[in-house]
Amino acid sequence: MLFSSRTVRAFHQVSKRTFHSSLQMSAKPGQAEVVLVGCGAPNRGMGWYHGIQMLEGRCPSAALDYIIEPWFLGDGADSEPGRDFAAWQEEVSKEHPEVGFATSLQELPPPKAPRLALISGRTADNPRLLQEAIDQGCQCIYLEKPGAPTVTELESMAATAEAAGVEVLMGYNKNVCKYVRKTREFAAQNPDSITTYVSNNAYENTKESLGECFERNAEGMLKNMAIHELALLASFYDVTVDNIEKVEADKEFSSCQTLKGPSGKEFTDFDKIKFTITTKTGQVVSVQADRCGGTDSWATVSSPSGEELFRYYMPDEEDKQNVAKLEQKHPTAMPYFFTQDPDYVTVKERVAKHTFSGDTAEGVATIDIAVETLKVAEYLTPILQEQLS
Repeated sequence: MLFSSRTVRAFHQVSKRTFHSSLQMSAKPGQAEVVLVGCGAPNRGMGWYHGIQMLEGRCPSAALDYIIEPWFLGDGADSEPGRDFAAWQEEVSKEHPEVGFATSLQELPPPKAPRLALISGRTADNPRLLQEAIDQGCQCIYLEKPGAPTVTELESMAATAEAAGVEVLMGYNKNVCKYVRKTREFAAQNPDSITTYVSNNAYENTKESLGECFERNAEGMLKNMAIHELALLASFYDVTVDNIEKVEADKEFSSCQTLKGPSGKEFTDFDKIKFTITTKTGQVVSVQADRCGGTDSWATVSSPSGEELFRYYMPDEEDKQNVAKLEQKHPTAMPYFFTQDPDYVTVKERVAKHTFSGDTAEGVATIDIAVETLKVAEYLTPILQEQLS
């Protein structure tokens, strides 16, 4: 259903007028009051998919009480995605009248239950949004990767949160993935084996498609697509900048290009990269990422001679049944939502439960891990670009 510009603006104005006066909090005892910050466009925004999972009740400890969307409730309301958002907002408001929409965190009333902010907006906005979430009484913050544009900003955010007594946990969902767990279990039984984590996206292999990707993810592949794999290395393989002995790019596989984005500006980034890190403590681990490699991710365990001993896919055969159901339910949504669907649920549930109960959010990366991960990304990017030049 499409709305005229006048209808869209009127609908948003009404929703904002009634935000404080009529909203009934949905969080019940044993649930965190969740504020979704940066919903994004329906079927495309990661925040939108987080919201869908909570609205469907798939995270029992999370009650989605507020959705903050400054762009599509503001200057972007008259765009085509803005009209899509307005239609979805109307649908949500009818089916879940307890959920409030707003353009900023400052519009929130005081919390009535332990409040969790799930920040899933533009990376560049995260330092400001984290401070605003703290100011609005959030006692825990779930921050999407990579957390901030630079190490300096992320370290400052970590210090700010620590001073306020607010815990920040990261949306590195692959830390809790089945394929990662099974791979690590197999590798532990095979000393001196080498693990490789493979991540793929399904962009078209054209200058136009990759140029748009480079511009939209201007922080670069290692701070964006492959950041999940770097978080695994920081979490489980002792990979830090100080502990890296050497890094070697696979020149046959890897590619670094300079392409024009939709704005006409040029961006230099990897469209695919494979590298192996050897640490000073004797760990050897590899990462492979391909913007145009498809929708599946996997991990392998190989012998020191290179013989593949083990491979596990995400999704596996069991998960593919869930993927097929989700594709039918959301036919125009981003495919990677579905392959990682159960892991998104797991991380949100553990963080929400931690927010109201204080229980350890097992396996969930902290902001300290995120800082180390971002340091590694910044360290590796120029080294790998030079090796490929």
